[in-house]
Amino acid sequence: MSFEPVFGPASRALILGSWPSPESWRQGFYYGHPRNRFWPLLARLCGAETPQTVEQKRALILQNGLALWDVLESCTVTGASDASIKDPVPVDLAALLKKAPVEAVFCNGAAAFRLYEKMLRPVSGIVAVRLPSTSPANAAFGMEKLAAAWGAALGPWLSCPH
Repeated sequence: MSFEPVFGPASRALILGSWPSPESWRQGFYYGHPRNRFWPLLARLCGAETPQTVEQKRALILQNGLALWDVLESCTVTGASDASIKDPVPVDLAALLKKAPVEAVFCNGAAAFRLYEKMLRPVSGIVAVRLPSTSPANAAFGMEKLAAAWGAALGPWLSCPH
């Protein structure tokens, strides 16, 4: 089972990852690996401090008009390697879309995008934007390049000044 989605009544943009890393599972929340740039990047885009606790991370998502989830409800995976994902089962995106006013979907990396296009776009009908992965494995994108790419795509959807 994946983590529960994070969303609220103002969540117009949904960010989707593929599947939690082992470190995220240990911490019990999304993007738990200390070298993953997701939380520092999102904080930077929103002009906020990098959140440290689950409560602060959840607040950063909700206060900025976002929703956060993974594409997969379950799968077989080796470590944190998206390339090793087998037996993927998608999340119930239709249920989320009935509860949250999501208008845009952003995928954190190629695997999330590929899985979304195959299994969830037929459900949502929303064309997703593929963003460069915030994973430390994506060495081609330093923080500056990530901020430029994510800011250009996600910026118009953020509730924060950016």
